Parts: sequence; C-alpha cells; structure tokens
Amino acid sequence: MTTPGAATTLPALLDAAAETHGDRVFLRVDGVTRGYRQSREAAATMAGALAARGCRPGDRIAVMSGNRVEFIDLILGCAWLGAVLVPLNTGLRGEGLRHVLRQAEPSFLFAEEEFTGRVTAAGYRGPVWTIGGDGAPAPGGTGALPPAPVGPEDTAAILFTSGTTGAARGVRCPHAQSVWWGRNVADSLRLHSDDMLHTCLPLFHTNALNTLAHAMTVGAACTLGRRFSAGGYWGEVAEAGATAVYLLGAMVPMLLARPPGPDDRAHRAWRGLSPATPGPAYQPFLDRFGVTLVDGFGSTETNLVIGSTPAHHRPGYIGTVRDGFSARVVDERLAPVADGTPGELVVRSHRPYAFSTGYLGDDGPPPPGSWRRTGDRVVREPDGWFRFVDRIKDVIRRRGENISSAEVESAVRSHPAVAGAAAFPVASELAEDEVMVAVTVRPGLVLDLPDLVRHCADELPPFAVPRYVDIVPELPLTATGKIRKAVLRERGVTGDTWDRTAEQGAAARSGVSRPSPTP
Repeated sequence: MTTPGAATTLPALLDAAAETHGDRVFLRVDGVTRGYRQSREAAATMAGALAARGCRPGDRIAVMSGNRVEFIDLILGCAWLGAVLVPLNTGLRGEGLRHVLRQAEPSFLFAEEEFTGRVTAAGYRGPVWTIGGDGAPAPGGTGALPPAPVGPEDTAAILFTSGTTGAARGVRCPHAQSVWWGRNVADSLRLHSDDMLHTCLPLFHTNALNTLAHAMTVGAACTLGRRFSAGGYWGEVAEAGATAVYLLGAMVPMLLARPPGPDDRAHRAWRGLSPATPGPAYQPFLDRFGVTLVDGFGSTETNLVIGSTPAHHRPGYIGTVRDGFSARVVDERLAPVADGTPGELVVRSHRPYAFSTGYLGDDGPPPPGSWRRTGDRVVREPDGWFRFVDRIKDVIRRRGENISSAEVESAVRSHPAVAGAAAFPVASELAEDEVMVAVTVRPGLVLDLPDLVRHCADELPPFAVPRYVDIVPELPLTATGKIRKAVLRERGVTGDTWDRTAEQGAAARSGVSRPSPTP
C-alpha cells in the first residue's frame, strides 16, 4: 500500500491518506465535517460529475469563489479527474480579470453567484456553473471514477501571481509540487495527526490551497475560515480548536494593533506559519497570544526552500536551506556575493518537480535542477541563516544609497501610535528617489508626524528617514494580505501629504528651531 510519504501526485496522496487514516477527520468547512475516506469518495464522485458534464483530463477548469466546501470538492475532484484547476482571485475585475482569462483559456468555469456576471462581462463565453446553484456538479448522484493516471510532472493547477509589481502571470504547478509542499511544511511546523490546522487565507493562493496537502501528509485535520478579520480572528481559531495557524506577515501587526481582549489566549494554537513577519513582532506576538511564529521562503513558483521550526527559529530571519534544495545570493551579473552582502536570492531544487514547470506562454519548462531567480533581495549570514531585505523592485535609491523599504517600515511601525506602514519611492527634485510612507494609526491614538520623524531618526540612517508621510484609513491590500504598493506609488505625493522638508523650512522661516534628522 502506498503511504502518504511516498505519494507523488495529489490523487495518490489522498488515496493513501484515506487508506491510512480512514474515518479520522480531514475537513471542517462551512459546518460540514468529513473524514479522509469520505473525502476520497467526494473527490471520486465530483470527478464523475465533472466528466458527465463534458470535462476531460487536461481540461482547464476555472473557479471564482470564496472559501467554501464546494471549492474543496473542485480542488480534489479536478485532481482526481486529471483536469487542471485554475483558481481566480476574487478581487479581479475589468482588464485584470480579462488578462487572466486570456492567459488561462479555461474550458469550464465555476463561480459563486456574485461573480458570474463579472466573468461574463470580462468576455468569458464558455459554460459557467453557479456554485451552490441548481445543476452545478456536486459530489454524489453520479458514478465515482477511479483516479486518473496522472504523473508527478502533470499540471495540477495554474496559479496566478498576485500582480503587486506587474501583470499577473499564470504559474504551471505540477502534482509533485503540492506533494512536496505538504512534506516540507509539515516538517517545518512539526505537524502530526492530532493537529487541527486553520487558515482563513483564500484558496486561490498557494498558501491556503496547499494546506490540504500539509494535512494529508500527516493525517491532520484542517478548517477554513471565509476571510481574515483581525477583530474576530482569535475567536475563530478557538472555535476551530486549531493547534496550528497560517498567517502572512502583514496580518501580524494588524493583530498586535488590536486592543487586548479575552480571546487573545482562549485557544489551543501554539505555532503558526507566517512568512514575512517583521522581526520585532515575534516576541510581542508570543507573549500576548502564546503562538510561536515560523518564517520561511517559498513562492508560487518554488517550494519551502528556506525555513525554520518552532524550536529553531530566529526573529527577522527566514531560516536556513532545507534538504533537497540549494540557495545562493548573487549580484546583478548573477555572480555569487560574499556572506553579509545583500543580493538577489536564487534557488534550485534537487527534488523532482518540486518547483513549477514555468509560466503560461513560456516556450518550455525550465531545465531540471536549474537556478530560479526570485526577485527577492536577501543577506546570507556566515552561519547559513538568510535574512530578507526587500523585493528587488521595492528597493528605494536615495543619495546614492540603497534603502530597504522593509527596514523603513519596521522602524515606522515601532512608533507606539502606528498600526501599519508601507514605504515606497517617489520622484525627487534632485534625481533618484525620496522616501515616502503611508501609515495607519492605532485606534484612539493621535500620530504626531514630526515626532514620527524623530523616532525614525533614532532607528534609521539619515538617508533612510522618510521625507513624505500620508496618514491613511487603511492600506490597500490584495486578497492575500500583501500591500499593493503599485497603488501607493501611482498616487504618490498629493496635496494632503505631509512633507518633512517643507515643515522644517516653515519652521526655519518662522524662527522656530526643530531638530533635522537628515542632511
């Protein structure tokens, strides 16, 4: 009998988990509870229902839906049938949605009722089934199919990048990539069969989608929330009985910015996967919520290449290279740089098909074992720990110095009145960039902007202290919690933007002396 640890495709992983764990709970979604054996049956009958409506192995089946049990059925049913799942970001509309549909060219599309008009308005002319509506395929009612003879290299899903720095690209994700995600994250979080995993991240994102593989690898159970809400998060975690949670770094400051409450510790969760968490947030998060955060590097195109564990982590660092992968830091010419020197992270896999097989529109898949550029600027320490610096495209260039927007944001967020921050470049009158930040303020507090600049001057080198500050009611986020800096850069400096230089100039003209934190 195949064991979950030996599986190389999603149908094989689900089949092995069902044989190994039987009626042990696998899913709790929308008030529905299913065991492993029942989930295998649901996948097989959903595959039959899809086939009865003309879906065939290799067909692309798009889904535009929030987190709900029908989405899980489609994920597992498509894999069982050998079809290719194309989850669509529910925030897409207009040209962004048209762009994704042109790239993906799905043969069939499922959507919640609120999205059906949007996809047809975007030009989709194929069959559209309303999730939960009459006539939509559902597990049961038709004959179950045996699992399709898919291979580890076959595409299981096409996932689109978030498009925060450019147009979204469709990533071809093979079956084995999800299986390796399951093994790697299960090992990093030290998951076991008694765990309950909880995520409220959207299923169109690799983080949430592969939570199913994390659970199947060890026989754990998983629950899904509809969406992230800082105010109700810990109550949801407690109700789920979760022992492990999934966050993104932007969510951590949001939770810490909330007033303390009785739900902060009224739960069983004790560790969480939280990529891109600011280093200063680790200990306050543990002290307040009792949850150890685990960072790591992975992307839609790759896997958990660099990571840590609850017992072996270092705040502010993404971890060390995991078995089966290689990583190095390179300069603009792709030549390796010395430890302690910032450069671009490039990675490669020694595991078959643990990485994507490329983007839609590529001439062919990357050569096996080839180095993949990540677009992330990192530092490797002499002891092998990697520290994230910034996205290459988010680096700010001022006065001949490269400034990490992540480091500026960390300094700004450490001010007691600041809840959230995003740093980004805007044009300078002199050349290169000026540093601008958009900030949100903690409830009930008032942010004094000159005081914020003085605070930053104590935390940052002079050339990195922000010149421009916008106080905003909220930061623009993607559905996966990433800050949409393109929106902030496009808006730039407005009539409402506070300018430190103008403030100091006015003070000088009035004869009032203010300390100047920058040259």
